[in-house]
Amino acid sequence: MAVKLRLTRMGAKKRPTYRIVATDSRRPRDGEYLELIGTYAPLDSVTKINEEVALKWLNNGAIPTDTVKNLFSKEGIMKKFTDSKKKGN
Repeated sequence: MAVKLRLTRMGAKKRPTYRIVATDSRRPRDGEYLELIGTYAPLDSVTKINEEVALKWLNNGAIPTDTVKNLFSKEGIMKKFTDSKKKGN
């Protein structure tokens, strides 16, 4: 099973909010997911991410989409992930 970290759309028409979730890559965009990682509201510029859960999934081999990778980079999660990989080698 290939796990991806991606966004699922929530919110009203023309007022999107997104959940950042870990899901099987074969599932539909708004389908069932494995675990909720955080939320993202682009119109309000609000991002809430559970850093421990995000790092757990990254360490287990989950692949983030480009948008999720950018959000993680802004929060500093990708830097912590790469640093932890360098320490492990």
